[in-house]
Amino acid sequence: MPIDSRVFRQAVGQFATGVTIVAMEVEGTLRAMTANSFTSVSLDPPLVLFCVGKRTKAGASIHDVQTFSINILREEQKALSSYFAGAWKAETPPAFRFVDSAVAPRLEGAVAALLCRVHAVHEGGDHWIVVGEVLAIEDAGLPARPLVFHGGRYVSLAVGDADPDAQLLVVAWAGPQV
Repeated sequence: MPIDSRVFRQAVGQFATGVTIVAMEVEGTLRAMTANSFTSVSLDPPLVLFCVGKRTKAGASIHDVQTFSINILREEQKALSSYFAGAWKAETPPAFRFVDSAVAPRLEGAVAALLCRVHAVHEGGDHWIVVGEVLAIEDAGLPARPLVFHGGRYVSLAVGDADPDAQLLVVAWAGPQV
């Protein structure tokens, strides 16, 4: 029995994820995209992966990419997530800046940036699964809450105060559905 894609999306949307901006240079042009399909793969060697739609601009050129950065967003960077996801409605884009690093351009002000070399690109249905070897890590050095996505919405994480040893995370709905 075939799986309804809408039902599938709603089901996997129940898994809370962080939000990243993946930045890559393609033929001298910087491309960036929002991705919550990001995870660590291996500690030795340090590998991560993200997925990109085959029909997107980034997906169409992923085989030409040699390096990229995974920029983990702060809670205050919702606007950047929307902008790089193509959901930005305002006339002017939100303020942002990519800065050079030894490996790949990275987003200034992110919680952390993982600077990667493409390790492998695999088929994944209508997406490419891009595995990167982490060559360097740049940390903003500022304490920050990560931007989190759950159930089609941005959510906030708050440290609970009932049991300080447990560091319970409480989810609170925030912002419009995207």
